[in-house]
Amino acid sequence: MNIRAMQILGFLQTVLGWIFIACSLAMEGWKVATTGGQGGSAVVIVGWYWSSLWRVCSTFSNNVSTCHDFPVLWSVEYNLQIVRGLLMSGLAIGKLGFILSMVGMECTYIGGKKKNKNRTVFAGGLCHITSGLLAAAGYIMYAWHVSAEYFNPSSELKFDLGTPLFLGWVGCLFQITGGLFYLVYFNKPWPGNNNSTQDSVISAEEGSAMHPNPTNRSTISDLTTRSRVSTVSDLSIKKSSSLSKISHETQCLSKPNTPQDQNSVR
Repeated sequence: MNIRAMQILGFLQTVLGWIFIACSLAMEGWKVATTGGQGGSAVVIVGWYWSSLWRVCSTFSNNVSTCHDFPVLWSVEYNLQIVRGLLMSGLAIGKLGFILSMVGMECTYIGGKKKNKNRTVFAGGLCHITSGLLAAAGYIMYAWHVSAEYFNPSSELKFDLGTPLFLGWVGCLFQITGGLFYLVYFNKPWPGNNNSTQDSVISAEEGSAMHPNPTNRSTISDLTTRSRVSTVSDLSIKKSSSLSKISHETQCLSKPNTPQDQNSVR
């Protein structure tokens, strides 16, 4: 598949994953529990309890709901503080990854040369992978805390994992996969790649053309000296031949006439 198409596919996956993580951060029902509903009494009271990163709520069968918002930050449990920090950090790094990947993609006209764009999209892919890993670590920590409460015999309520956790894990998978697409389908901008070798070859050729080495200089000098010697020798030979012709003609003109020539004249 074309590199440009793979970059677009990776971008769409990272966007979808980032949206899933952001939605899970604001959703209710991170952990849910149900009480009552058992027969044997005249009035059956059923209660549903759920909790999120921001508040805890309860609803009974008489449609009366009560919610309690968590107080200030330093009075919240340490596990919730860590989960909040991991998710928010992941979202912030993912936003930085969007900016870098947009600048470095081949379908955009910003980012400079191809080598700089490759480095930019490489950094964007690393940001997306880091964002997905941070968010996944937050979800795993919250799920571990819920499972520890569930298997604790002293706990009254047995909470189960809610929908936002699974939605967030899917978002982390999308974001990490999109970041891997950025890392795999691109021309490596580091030393040792094809672009750098081609640039080095071109620069070497240009350098050799601009600054010839001693062997080239000696060859050129030999050729020039030979050509000069050959031209000088040819000129000298031509000059000597012309001089000999001129001297021969002058000798013929200056030579006196013989008697036979005089008789023939008479």
